[in-house]
Amino acid sequence: MRQIKRDDFTREETWRVFRIMAEFIEGFETLSKLGKGVSVFGSSRAKPKDVYYKRAVETAYLLAKEGFAIITGGGPGIMEAANKGARKANGKSIGLNIHIPAEQKANKYADILLDFRYFFCRKVMFVKYAKAFVIFPGGYGTFDELFESLNLIQTERIEKFPVVLIGKKYWQGLFDWLKGNVLKSGCIDTRDLKIFKIVETAQEVVAVIKDFYR
Repeated sequence: MRQIKRDDFTREETWRVFRIMAEFIEGFETLSKLGKGVSVFGSSRAKPKDVYYKRAVETAYLLAKEGFAIITGGGPGIMEAANKGARKANGKSIGLNIHIPAEQKANKYADILLDFRYFFCRKVMFVKYAKAFVIFPGGYGTFDELFESLNLIQTERIEKFPVVLIGKKYWQGLFDWLKGNVLKSGCIDTRDLKIFKIVETAQEVVAVIKDFYR
């Protein structure tokens, strides 16, 4: 009986590998045709009346007008706002939705929608097809994407690209903490604080990205 259970577990893990492969294959085949993209992150709890929701719509609109595909997590809040702005500009609007216990309902503005079971597969897609990250105020998920991008750039696992944070009031405290504690403790270098920029407006986001690639 124990042997049978162990074999069942082994088969289950083996099939999981195939599910992971399937997510990578579908993502690569779909997103490789996009051209240059910008991944936009932020709180799923932002409402249409929130200032950052409105700013996300404007930011995605301007980026789409510049020829960038807009890639989001496919859910509500800032993700919805960015997909909405991309569609408004007749740009490419992509959502990478994730299956989680608290089910995330995909927003209606993503013209291309991919569903993921595994966070790490989804995160590869955000990085691989992005020429920049634009990060609005958010929670743990947003911080996860922010610090993963900073770490990948710092360790030169990926080519450097613009990481732009919107909202000085929201993000300045984090920058001050990194500078006053993490840098002061010798855990990062001064150059590591230059990997990202904090701005306030949609126009500044576009300017930072265009200047980087000019």
